Amino acid sequence: MSRIGKKPVEIPQNTEVTVADDTVVVKGPLGELSLDYTSRLIDIKVEDGNVISSPKKESIEANSLWGTYSSLIRSMIEGVNKEFEVKLIIEGVGFKAEVKGDKIVLNIGFSHQVELTIPDGVKTTIDKELITITGIDKQKVGQFAAEIRSKKKPEPYKGKGIRYEGEVIRRKEGKKAL
Repeated sequence: MSRIGKKPVEIPQNTEVTVADDTVVVKGPLGELSLDYTSRLIDIKVEDGNVISSPKKESIEANSLWGTYSSLIRSMIEGVNKEFEVKLIIEGVGFKAEVKGDKIVLNIGFSHQVELTIPDGVKTTIDKELITITGIDKQKVGQFAAEIRSKKKPEPYKGKGIRYEGEVIRRKEGKKAL
């Protein structure tokens, strides 16, 4: 039994949720998101201003998807009302980033610049060493932030690299001279 799936997802006043043909569509003031789901395992209904999900049959797969879809719908409703935001910090001498059109260009200590294409529906702003990624789709925002971070993970000796805001890097002690 899923504790997350049992709880109904409340729909705010300025948000509209429709369920039809294995698709959940959420419309809000910031945009529209849709989710395709497996209707043979999960039943999703909109009743009395709430989205209610339940498994159609008792199986391990249905129970695992029950909580997953409920959580995805909750994130979609939250996203169309308030954008998700992830902040990354660049640390290192000479490390910098800039937005050029629909690409982000990173100078992070390699002999070349690293270019990443910004996905649709995601906005990226840069203020000195702080990269701010915002968007209504939680999955796209998180995935793009993870892609940027993966290009230069923070190293444990000096802490240079790209890290999430609030992430703590465990520092190691270097070699000692005798």
